[in-house]
Amino acid sequence: GEVLVGAGYRVQEGPLPVVTFEDPSELWSAPINKLYIQHPGLDDDALTKAARATIGGLVNVVMAGAGIVEILPLGLSKATGLSLAARRLGLRASDTIAFGDMPNDIPMFGWAAHGVAMANAHDELKAVAHEITASNDNDGIAITLEHLLG
Repeated sequence: GEVLVGAGYRVQEGPLPVVTFEDPSELWSAPINKLYIQHPGLDDDALTKAARATIGGLVNVVMAGAGIVEILPLGLSKATGLSLAARRLGLRASDTIAFGDMPNDIPMFGWAAHGVAMANAHDELKAVAHEITASNDNDGIAITLEHLLG
């Protein structure tokens, strides 16, 4: 999907694709599967909270990473994706383990049988994790899988 950013806003450097527009009606010129929003004065946590308070009943608002606050269609989450993938493989929630590091992983942790947060994960995710492993840079997923499959 493309990212749409209103003209006049500073766009953060990074790997996300950006499409600028002058007229707000251009926002609806093509189907949108997600939007990334940024704010020059609010950090990611504050922006997520403000966006949820403003439009949270109409869409999902989640923090997906540093500088990445996402607006998604209501009901769409990583839990939805994981459940679809598991079903295609003939598996149930009780057969799954999920790894994550950001608040957008919270629904997935709620669906999976076991949620493992990385050591460098956001505190909101750590609070709902069944387990905390080493960081991404320290092979946390490999360590956990070796322990479980050992």
